[in-house]
Amino acid sequence: MTQAPISLNRRGLMFVLSSPSGAGKTTMSRKLLSQQDNISMSVSVTTRAMRPGEVDGKDYFFIDKAKYDTMVERNELLEHAEVFGNHYGTPKAYAEAHLRNGEDVLFDIDWQGTKQLRATAPNDLVSVFILPPSLPELERRLRARAQDSEEVVQKRMEKAISEISHWTEYDYVIVNQDLDAALVKITSILHAERLKRERQEGLGAFIEALK
Repeated sequence: MTQAPISLNRRGLMFVLSSPSGAGKTTMSRKLLSQQDNISMSVSVTTRAMRPGEVDGKDYFFIDKAKYDTMVERNELLEHAEVFGNHYGTPKAYAEAHLRNGEDVLFDIDWQGTKQLRATAPNDLVSVFILPPSLPELERRLRARAQDSEEVVQKRMEKAISEISHWTEYDYVIVNQDLDAALVKITSILHAERLKRERQEGLGAFIEALK
């Protein structure tokens, strides 16, 4: 007689991917979302104007500055930052609802946002820093995108060196020399972290039933 598969309740996790611009975190994020079940991209609040094609509640939660300030004052954001005059943040209630339902939330944020998440939700956080194989290769990738001026490329390279200096603040570090190989490693990290004892909320009841 074939037994029904055993399913244990699990608390979701916050899975952070960070890297210098051009090292691959956005590509990795898209592939991970397309290949893995039960994980979705974090949706931030922002004070910037909605761009053509964007959908409120899908791309961002678009709010005014007064609402944003209120959320900050009430400690309703897990992390927040100002970028080029606009404000961004991760709603605590949004993330908590997903985690409570056993759903993982993917974050594409920098080291500063990751540091804030570690301070506010250390038990739910799993952080991965993606390194380029070399700085010349990173510069080549930035130029290959043909999206930025020479000035912008140089600024991104300067920022990359600063960002890389924070690698020790992450749980895992992956060198993205080959995209597919790096994705396999990131997927393995996700699967292993999902199986951690402290995230298996139904494990206690299951063991009691075994007794």
